[in-house]
Amino acid sequence: MTSLATGSDGRIRCAWVGSDAEYERYHDEEWGRPLHGDRALFEKMSLEGFQAGLSWITILRKRPRFREVFAGFEPAAVAGFTPDDVERLMQDAGIIRNRAKILATIGNAALVSEMAEGELDALMWSFAPVPGTRPRTFADVPAVTAESTAMSKELRKRGFRFVGATTMYALMQSAGMVDDHVEGCWRAG
Repeated sequence: MTSLATGSDGRIRCAWVGSDAEYERYHDEEWGRPLHGDRALFEKMSLEGFQAGLSWITILRKRPRFREVFAGFEPAAVAGFTPDDVERLMQDAGIIRNRAKILATIGNAALVSEMAEGELDALMWSFAPVPGTRPRTFADVPAVTAESTAMSKELRKRGFRFVGATTMYALMQSAGMVDDHVEGCWRAG
């Protein structure tokens, strides 16, 4: 598989972006940039959990609706969701209607709301590895690392769900804890 592709604007990007304008924007403006804040990281954790088994572009396109129906991913608000809210979400075609993922998001919100301000941010970033060698090709980009496995284990120990090691590595990439822009990508620093 090719590791680089030229976008519609002539920029060379990581090939996973393809020619989709929303993917180009996400790659250029969000993916791999450091993301901090409990609410922002809770949202990222939730959306990565919903993504499990699906393509990220599906989640990205549905993200505005997810934000709307999940109260902007404010942990305290989501933690207060009732069984009626679960049924409402199960009927909403604008999101991924997976009961287990919806319940996990609500449960995870309750756990985040019990944490001190900044604790989720500090916890997640404590697993960020020391920056290493930039990947030359997609083959050099792992799906799981020791750090994502450790993050997953710690989160699971605390009761979080849909936080497997592969999902947490995807979060680490998207939240800028690791920089997996391949050599030659215009975003590769």
